[in-house]
Amino acid sequence: MPFEKGNKLGKGRPAGKLNRSTEQAKLTLARLANKGLDNITEDIDKIRETNPVKAAEIYIKLLEYVLPKLKSVDMTVDAEVTQRVEKITVEIKQSHNGNNNENTKE
Repeated sequence: MPFEKGNKLGKGRPAGKLNRSTEQAKLTLARLANKGLDNITEDIDKIRETNPVKAAEIYIKLLEYVLPKLKSVDMTVDAEVTQRVEKITVEIKQSHNGNNNENTKE
């Protein structure tokens, strides 16, 4: 008896719901990960005793999962702004040089 469109008797698995084997596999992996996380500090300490560089590398890799990565920001400066900054710099230098000349004349 083939499945007929509009059949209301067998609703099936709800959308997004995992089947039992997938759900059990994920639960087993989560338990294993939690058990590993409980011992991670001791494990890194043991590695640090024999190979401190390797322990530092592992620590840095683990930090990537805790701290957000910073994204570089590209800043563009308008040419007009650059010209104004240069003009202000020139004016400051000229006024500074002018003050020095006045001080030497006295």
